[in-house]
Order: sequence, then C-alpha cells, then structure tokens
Amino acid sequence: MNIKGIDAIPETLHDKTRNAVAAAFGAAPVAVVAPVTGGASGALAFRINTAERDYLLRLEGPRSPLRNPHQNTCMRIAAEAGIAPPVRHIDDANGVVIIDFVQQKPLSAFPGGPAALAGALGTLGRRLQDTEPFPVLGDYRAIIDRMIGRLRTLYAPGLIDVHAEGFSRIRNVCPWDAAAHVSTHNDPNQRNILFDGERLWLIDWEASYRNDKLVDIAIMADNLATTPELETPLLRAWLGAEPDAATRSRLVLVRLMTRMYYACLLSFLSLKPDTPSQDLSAPTPEQFKAMLMSGQMKQAETMLTLAKMLLASFKVGVESAEVQRVMATFG
Repeated sequence: MNIKGIDAIPETLHDKTRNAVAAAFGAAPVAVVAPVTGGASGALAFRINTAERDYLLRLEGPRSPLRNPHQNTCMRIAAEAGIAPPVRHIDDANGVVIIDFVQQKPLSAFPGGPAALAGALGTLGRRLQDTEPFPVLGDYRAIIDRMIGRLRTLYAPGLIDVHAEGFSRIRNVCPWDAAAHVSTHNDPNQRNILFDGERLWLIDWEASYRNDKLVDIAIMADNLATTPELETPLLRAWLGAEPDAATRSRLVLVRLMTRMYYACLLSFLSLKPDTPSQDLSAPTPEQFKAMLMSGQMKQAETMLTLAKMLLASFKVGVESAEVQRVMATFG
C-alpha cells in the first residue's frame, strides 16, 4: 500500500504502519502529515490525513516488561464513553493505534476561565468513573512503595529517608477500599487533557487501570485547580454535591501520594544509579518559571528539577500542621 510521506516514519515500522492503515482505511489514500511530539512513553506518534479527516497514528517501541497490558482496553472503554477521542483501529499485539486527531486549543481559552475549567474537569472525572470498570493492575500504594525503593538508588544515601517514612505514614492511615475502586486514568495532567474549542478529551492511557476514585481528582487539583477557590468547583462537579470534610481530608493525603508518584517517575526519566544526585535543592515555582523562560534547560534537567520540586513539596506537606491534623483524624 502506498502511503504518502511514510519516510517520516522509521523504516522498521513501515510494515506495521501499512498493515494498520490498510485495516483502518482499506485502499483509501493516506498521507503522513507530521510527527506529533510531547509524550513521555517512548511511543512515536504521527498525524495522518485521509479525505475524511485527520487521525493520530501511535506506534509503540520495544516493549518494557513493565508495560501496562490493559492500556488499550482502557482507552477503548473511554472512547466508547466519549471521554477519549474515537478509536479507528487498535492492534494491541503490534502496539499500533489509530484515533481521531484532536486539533487542540490552549486550556487557558476554556470559556468561563479557570473555575469553569475546574468544573469541566470534575465532570470529566465523574464520567470516566461511571464507565465500565477498567481491569485491575495493582495496588497504587504498593506501586509507589516499589518506586520509592528504586528512588533511593538515584539519590545519595539518606536523602530520601524522610520521604519514604512520610509516605509510609500516609499509607498506614489513609482510608483505602479496593472494592470501591473505579476506572482511573492515573495521569490526567495538563498535557493529557485536550480542549478542542468545545469540550475536553483525555488522551495517553498508558497508566490507566482501576484505582482509588480520588487519584485522578488529586492530579487534576495539583495541576489545574491549585487553589481552594478552584478545588471547590472541581469537587462539586465530580461529586454532584458539596464535598464533605472527610473527602477534603482524604484528598489532602492522596494529593501527597500522587506527588510522590510523579517525583519518582521524573527521577527515573532523568537519573541513573551510577550517577546519583547528591542534593535535593529545588527552586521556587517562580524561579523555575524563569529558568524555563531562559530556554537554557535541557529536557533531563527540567525533569530532574521538577522531581526535586515535588520531593520538596511532599516533605513540606507531610510536615505541615494540616497534614498532621488529617493523619491524626484518620489514624
């Protein structure tokens, strides 16, 4: 099958591409428009064009033993519920997916401003949790525990001790009911939430599985509803009611869990055991913004700086009077 512009795709993936395109579109003409960047999974993505519309072609690289085997099942369920972009083709065995391409607009352009966006995010989270339950992958808390074990090898001895101890205390007191777990994206940060000018979509389902109902809400709050004034409409839309004190208290602890998860993940992407980081010094958000604006930070440096900022935020949070009060309430 002739695909215009296929040379933009690595030659080793040409057969997979041709097979997927033929399965999805038959003999209809298809052209590769451009690569799509921004994901952290290692998969390659390309915008492709047909006479009908544009699509996103996603091609996985070599599979890690840690790959989530349920990601395409979860994406399909979400797409059928209108939460993920419509799926045109999935070949899970070969790691190829074709979905509708979403022409995104900045989240800052969402009508009604940040409060309206927070409410729309809460509604999106509730709709996802109301879908057919995702498969079970593992215990989120146990996954983070294992990640912290690896994290210790990436920093100088003793630097992560206070974080490990703090996470252990949170895990011991935070209420957790596996029987009540729901379909969860587990990574709804601003890069995985698209606004097309009318509505929101969730993309990139590599981390999705059944999890605690507050995990997605905590990540949304930390990324896009960072103030009490925005957290409230997020929670109201998600619950369909006023959040009670117990929900707000548990959210405090789950937000700290998700920060530790991201601190570990970003550290894994930017550090190696043979060159452990010797300190945890981190800039303030204002200083970090200035560093980014300078244009001098490389990707690994940016990820490591974010990891250290999250570790610092986790430590401050665990030691705060608010978290001590919440843990005492549950403990």
